[in-house]
Amino acid sequence: MKAVQAALSAEHAAVYGYGVVGGRVGEKRRDEARTAYDAHRARRDELRRAVRDLGGEPQPADAAYALPFPVPDTEAAVRLAAELEDRIAGVYSDLVRASSGDRRSGAARALREAAVRAARWRGGSVAFPGLAERTKPASTPTTPKA
Repeated sequence: MKAVQAALSAEHAAVYGYGVVGGRVGEKRRDEARTAYDAHRARRDELRRAVRDLGGEPQPADAAYALPFPVPDTEAAVRLAAELEDRIAGVYSDLVRASSGDRRSGAARALREAAVRAARWRGGSVAFPGLAERTKPASTPTTPKA
């Protein structure tokens, strides 16, 4: 139940975040933002039902969410969209680990969809979607002394 609630919370935040993205992203990518917004709303609604099916009370959305950085323009909106998808991928990777059966399959699909959207926004992918944000950057290699 905890992982399902966490996914629901992440979807609430993504819906909010895509509201910001849609308001700042350029016309060329507005349809992409709208499609992602709709996908996250649909996942959010599915997760609400899942929480109820598990006998819980779905966590409501917050009135507002803190953004990871200011979003004054299209470039920042694109970065925010990629960040939102990375965060969603992380939460769904947790749900994959914590579940089985149909719920696990659904979480794996959601993880894959988030990874694809993140790659499109970013212009490239990461090695392990859903886990990349949890790894620390490698330290700068030092040149061995001869």
